[in-house]
Amino acid sequence: MGKVLLAAGVVALMCCGGGLGIGLLAPSPEPASDPGPAVSIAVSEPTSEPTDTSAPVETSQPASPASPTPQVEKRKVTETRSVPYSRRTVRDPTMTEGTRQVRVRGVPGVKTLTYEITLVDGKQTDKRLVGEKVTKRPVTEVVAVGTKPKRQCDPNYSGCVPIASDVDCAGGSGDGPAYVAGPVEVIGTDVYRLDRDGDGIACDE
Repeated sequence: MGKVLLAAGVVALMCCGGGLGIGLLAPSPEPASDPGPAVSIAVSEPTSEPTDTSAPVETSQPASPASPTPQVEKRKVTETRSVPYSRRTVRDPTMTEGTRQVRVRGVPGVKTLTYEITLVDGKQTDKRLVGEKVTKRPVTEVVAVGTKPKRQCDPNYSGCVPIASDVDCAGGSGDGPAYVAGPVEVIGTDVYRLDRDGDGIACDE
């Protein structure tokens, strides 16, 4: 319940909520005395809004990620290549002129190359030759070429009867200078009289 205090013409009223109000209470007029000048007292009301005393919060921006360091790798690889073989020719007097025969067949060799490659993040950026070696030597091919003159054959006989000043059957009594081993067939004129019995077959005796 509120209380009222009176002092020197000032009224103070204290209420239940704790607020204090001060005002002037006009006294009853007294004819015999001068009331004097009026006094006014102002009392400020307390504010109900709270004061924010907290410090401002600083927000930090996230740092941008740094660029990744490229991964560099060096590696050695090998490759093989074929080495061509050479060819050598030899003369053979036992072979007829113009004929050829392979005596040794050529075989290619093998060469191994070593490279150093550079990879950046898994991609090849450089390739450099660092070694080279013949791991299998080639085999030289050998070809024989005949140098023996071709035998000239008389077209009157089916076998090769040489063309000469005279031809006799080999193993007979003739004196050559050329001989033929029979039997041979006479298909034209018996120019060397090799078919003694005239049956068309020469040197058959």
